[in-house]
Amino acid sequence: MRRNVDVAKPKPPPTATDDEVRVLLRRYQCPVPFHAVRTRFLGNIVTPAMQAAPMETVSALWGGELPAFDTLDAANELIGALVMGLWNRLSRHQERSAPFRLTRVDVSVTREGLAELALMRQEELDGFTEGLFGAHESLDFPERAHKALGVLAEIRAMLEGVREVASNPSKPATPADITATLGHLREFTRIAEHEMHELVLSCTRARRQMLRMMPATKPVLH
Repeated sequence: MRRNVDVAKPKPPPTATDDEVRVLLRRYQCPVPFHAVRTRFLGNIVTPAMQAAPMETVSALWGGELPAFDTLDAANELIGALVMGLWNRLSRHQERSAPFRLTRVDVSVTREGLAELALMRQEELDGFTEGLFGAHESLDFPERAHKALGVLAEIRAMLEGVREVASNPSKPATPADITATLGHLREFTRIAEHEMHELVLSCTRARRQMLRMMPATKPVLH
């Protein structure tokens, strides 16, 4: 008589949390802030440039070459955290039920806080665009994605204007003005997230259609 033997399913390897990724980026002096790394990865995940690869995007964070590592384990730790951890988590935002959210931070109701938040949002939108285009000057986007890019460009320009005014002490800004402008930035954030989500969904649909249309290669039999 055969006995039923319970075989434990192998557990998936642990992946680094966002906080652990932040620590690694600081350790290896990554010039791109974490909030911009997130959006750059997201843009590269859905880019119409089908040949884009995660490792190229990772090395691009350091200008095209990975930082120096003391050991192979150290290299695997960083690459695993960025690709198996952060990249894979961001891939989930290709589903309609999982919209991407920009980084939330508490800022002071001051000129400095206003400038800080505006700069962060600029860097996030710039990172998203960098991830989408990479080394390409232009790409063909679906109509909805193209529209979203236009809206994001307008928001980016308004953020630049807010940052310039907030950073200039000669420009008058009462506490009420600052509070009102912070409210505008929250609305910019909401609109940007919506447009990014629509762009991600549009590009994801287009990528899947392109993959279905690609001819299959006949396997070589030995």
